Amino acid sequence: MLTIRLFEEADWNATWRIVEPVFRAGDTYPYSPDITRDEAFDVWVAIPQATYIAIDDENGAILGTYYIKPNQPAQGSHVCNCGYIVSDAARGRGVASQMCEHSQQEAVRRGFRAMQYNLVVATNEGAVRLWQKLGFQIVGTLSEAFKHPILGYVDAHVMYKKLTI
Repeated sequence: MLTIRLFEEADWNATWRIVEPVFRAGDTYPYSPDITRDEAFDVWVAIPQATYIAIDDENGAILGTYYIKPNQPAQGSHVCNCGYIVSDAARGRGVASQMCEHSQQEAVRRGFRAMQYNLVVATNEGAVRLWQKLGFQIVGTLSEAFKHPILGYVDAHVMYKKLTI
């Protein structure tokens, strides 16, 4: 079983252990692979409206994390944006699906009318497939918008879902 709850300051060490290798890999998020721990805290916790963690009920380990924030200010603030990271140990266990479903419920609860992912790297086929399975549509493809550390410039998708209110 999995519990998803709001992030607390004391969760940062364990959360950083999940976030750091993903940011360092540089193949799914646009942040510099050299991002500092403090910079990562800002983008993952301080700036978003809320950050959540997914906890394994059996052993209390943090298996994943996500944030939610307005995608744009003012006139575009009714659309939210989320980012998700699952620990390597928890991949393939449905954690990302559960966090995405939870984030959609939280988005509606917080008054958002839609959810948009601005830069889904096209080579991240598992994420693209999962988001489509969960009702997101590719509404645009940005040619060579992401600099992959191995593949070079690759396409990125903008994905969108109107939420049921």
